[in-house]
Amino acid sequence: MNADTVAAVGAGGVFLLLIVIVWQVAATWRARMLAAREDEYRRLAERYARLLEDNTELHRRTLDELAQTRSSLTSMEKMMREIE
Repeated sequence: MNADTVAAVGAGGVFLLLIVIVWQVAATWRARMLAAREDEYRRLAERYARLLEDNTELHRRTLDELAQTRSSLTSMEKMMREIE
């Protein structure tokens, strides 16, 4: 083997090594981005669950207040009928 062949094989090996390194850095970066996106989705899901619980509690309180209002109105109607 002459020096030119050895230099060409060496240069090819260096380029191959650089390609592998760039490929691995890109794969690591992509995995981190996917993990960050999954974390964001998890946080959004937790926030949605809290908002849903708050909305459910507000709905329950509204129904309770409506039931109390109906009861009061029924009592008032009964009282007004007795007065007549």
